[in-house]
Amino acid sequence: MGKRKKQAKVLRIFRKVHRTTGALLFIFFLFISVTGLILGWKKNSNGYILPKTQIGTTADLQKWLPVDSLHTIACTTLHNEVSPELSLEIDRIDMRKEKGSVKFVFVDSFYEVQLDGATGNVLSIGQRRSDLFENIHDGSILDDYLGTDGYIKLVYSTVMGVSLLIFTITGFWLWYGPKRMRKASKNKALT
Repeated sequence: MGKRKKQAKVLRIFRKVHRTTGALLFIFFLFISVTGLILGWKKNSNGYILPKTQIGTTADLQKWLPVDSLHTIACTTLHNEVSPELSLEIDRIDMRKEKGSVKFVFVDSFYEVQLDGATGNVLSIGQRRSDLFENIHDGSILDDYLGTDGYIKLVYSTVMGVSLLIFTITGFWLWYGPKRMRKASKNKALT
């Protein structure tokens, strides 16, 4: 088999792998691209995707209230201002010393309550839609729904990462291979 026929065969194989991978994973690539785009804009959404971090009265931690007191205020605020039906389970506490504020992020419905670290005054109550988009983006929404302790996210991330690598390699070769073949044909014609 000649060199040109081998190159053409390799191109056909790469085209088939590229097309098959794309067809099988189209919906996942769509989810990843849309959620990635949304997440890229989260801090520029005027607080719709991710509530803006508010500024408290002081960055001096010695003047801050104890965390358990701030936690009590955040939980009371969530139940009084949003819904008494929501769980008080905390996903994380995000202390922004430099801004003088602390965010209590709740698991249920992705709500957060921002408090002034020193006074305990409520600075903001908002829904962190970005957390939902992150869970869709990395596949952990399925782990949460099915209770699989991170295994779906691991498999999903691995499959999507390997697929993107395959797409990159085959896509490059589908672009570069014909150029290489034309150049080889042109050089052969000149000799």
